[in-house]
Amino acid sequence: MKVLKFGGTSVGSVEAIKKVAEILKEESDKDQLIVVVSAMSGVTNQLITISEQASKREADYEKGLEALEEKHCQTYRELTGQSDCFEISKLFSRLTEICRGVYLLKELTPRTSDYIQSCGERLSSFMISEYLKKEGLDAALYDSRQYLITDKKFGAANVLWQSTKSALNSLKPELAAISVFPGFIASTSDHETSTLGRGGSDYTAAVLANVLGASELQIWTDVNGLMTADPRLVPSAHLLEHVSYEEALELSHFGAKVLYPPSIQPALDAEIPIWVKNTFDADGPATLVTKEWDDEKKAICGISSIQDIALVNLTGASMVGVPSFSFRLFKALSEAGINVIMITQASSEHSICVGISKADAQLAAEAINQEFEAEISLKKIDETIIEEDLSVIALVGSHMKNQVGVSGKMFNTLGRNGVSVKAIAQGSSERNITAIIAKEDLKKALNTLHESFFLSESKKINLFIVGVGNVGNAFLNQIQKQQAMLIKEFRVDIQVVAVANSRKAYFNEEGIDLDHWEEKLGSAEACDISGFIDRMHTLNLRNSVFIDITASEDIASTYLSLLEESVSVVTPNKIAATRSMDQYLALKRATKKYGSQFLFETNVAAGLPVISTMNELFKSGDRIHAIQAVLSGTLNYLFNNYDGSKPFSSVVKDAKALGLTEPDPRLDLSGVDVMRKLLILIRESGRKWEMDQIEQVSFLPEACEKAGNLDEFYQLLDENEDHFKAIYKDAQSESAQLRVVASFKDGVAQVGLEKVRKSHPFYYLEGKDNIVLFYTDRYTEQPLVVKGAGAGAEVTASGIFADVLRIANQ
Repeated sequence: MKVLKFGGTSVGSVEAIKKVAEILKEESDKDQLIVVVSAMSGVTNQLITISEQASKREADYEKGLEALEEKHCQTYRELTGQSDCFEISKLFSRLTEICRGVYLLKELTPRTSDYIQSCGERLSSFMISEYLKKEGLDAALYDSRQYLITDKKFGAANVLWQSTKSALNSLKPELAAISVFPGFIASTSDHETSTLGRGGSDYTAAVLANVLGASELQIWTDVNGLMTADPRLVPSAHLLEHVSYEEALELSHFGAKVLYPPSIQPALDAEIPIWVKNTFDADGPATLVTKEWDDEKKAICGISSIQDIALVNLTGASMVGVPSFSFRLFKALSEAGINVIMITQASSEHSICVGISKADAQLAAEAINQEFEAEISLKKIDETIIEEDLSVIALVGSHMKNQVGVSGKMFNTLGRNGVSVKAIAQGSSERNITAIIAKEDLKKALNTLHESFFLSESKKINLFIVGVGNVGNAFLNQIQKQQAMLIKEFRVDIQVVAVANSRKAYFNEEGIDLDHWEEKLGSAEACDISGFIDRMHTLNLRNSVFIDITASEDIASTYLSLLEESVSVVTPNKIAATRSMDQYLALKRATKKYGSQFLFETNVAAGLPVISTMNELFKSGDRIHAIQAVLSGTLNYLFNNYDGSKPFSSVVKDAKALGLTEPDPRLDLSGVDVMRKLLILIRESGRKWEMDQIEQVSFLPEACEKAGNLDEFYQLLDENEDHFKAIYKDAQSESAQLRVVASFKDGVAQVGLEKVRKSHPFYYLEGKDNIVLFYTDRYTEQPLVVKGAGAGAEVTASGIFADVLRIANQ
């Protein structure tokens, strides 16, 4: 014998009921079936609305009854081919009388409400049984009210097991091949209709399976089974093929709507396997729920959640060591009919906090304040504090027990993404770890935890890119080319959520199609950096990375607030890392405190691994004593290509056209850009240093340094062409090359144009090459050399990409 329960969506239409019949026909060839059905989808809620309207003297309840009757009659006619729906009309005639009485009395008692709500299942079970008979199946309808006996707690009645077993055991020999029972409904020993509360149809099925000795219980719904997380919030959630009873209880308690928690217990008591299947994908994958097993099972089977939670805090120094406080708190909540979802108390006994439904928050505050009115007035305890707009998340898994590091991993994952935990609870069974967090962080928290604990899924990195010029464009192209490979080979899913220029911004939470980002940005709404960041915070996505590919001082000023929101920052913009030492250290401290990262490899030598090499030296215990470097690919290009045959200004314009200069080339030629790079290297070597401590010797004529704009600058370069020819000829006369060299040694930092002879490594630099020499404790005579292309859109973009991947691999 098998028990099959079909939910509201499974019997919600003619087409759905026909699918149910197909399933039953196939199953009945193998086993005797007990079939439990819910009301048609939405009907119970409609009946509740109708009864409430009647109790408020709202005449619209009559229209609601007429619409429901027509819906059921039409369904019955289509299923059976009969024009007469006498039995349905008969039930609605009685229901109309009951509702008329509610209307006249303006009173809706729990007993009357139960009777009204019971009609949904009575109607659906009648229609289905009649259709099964029409299809030639050996089916019979049984009224659950005759066999499930309860107490008189109308609305959520408790089954009286002895009476129920007696009634069902006497029925067992008479059961048909397919026995149809309405779910959710029962009756008292006085034959008054009662209901089993939320999820009551599941419970009906579990009780029947337990008492009648079924070999398995099947719960048929509109999904394939239990999932690792809510797929509406976690797109990468996948089916759980096998879970234990205990895990199913935990998952269903914390928000998994497929199963109703009490329904599992009768099956657990009798060790009856439970299948959760999809009516609309009958042959598809499903979830099996059984007792515990040990075949290489993961510690975590799922992540569940409840969205609208309030946290009730009772605090006070006089609570310490007084047992009655806890008793009185829970007594007050119980008497107010408030369900407690979670409990936590500090070992100091100074406070107790409980999680409850947000809908009960005000009632809870009133009940507690009334219970502790005397203590509050005497200042022995504080007035109740209610925190709202919260959610519960729970890691669930039977194999968490004695598994070291699960909670640490959970809270580390949340912390890295800026999710603050309000309260924590874990039972001694160690089957779940529960935390209360801000509701606005729920989606981010669920997705980050899912990525962390279900490693078969890729880790998603959400990029917010400001600046789509040459470097930004190259970066987007590189991402587009590598996206598929990174997912396949490294399980890293890099998603561009937003792109912005100085005027507009385009957002797509699901990821921008990088084939069409330019046209999407072109048609986007106007947006400044403040609006861009506000939108990014509103989305509140996990693993968010802000990428600044501009030279804007205003944008650099936003880094600290972003890092404090646990948003990582990647940038080739040197402004933030070269401000005052205090501001630089504030950024570094923020990354440590909030779990974010501030990566700026491309601040020095574009894509060359200069800063990362320094960091690895420092981490391994080495110490840098001296630095010599050619840090401007732009200046290197200029002096490698200038020979006096064409004006120096033309070579500068060529470099700008190739994307080798800053947006304003004066930053490169003034030496300020090189000074910034040297300052960054000195700071990253572990020293406190300011820009004004670097000595600079400029090679530009004084008039050029005073140019008011770029056009004037080019003009002054032409007027001083003889100056540049003289510098070039002087170097040539000594068989030397011109290099702008940055150096740091013995506490002296300087930048200036030098003549480099063939014996020096700097002599042979070509094109836009950069080179850095590190002299350290370990590299004393022969320096550690980092050399390569140090300018250009592609190499700078690749350096940004490398920083993004460092964050992804964190």
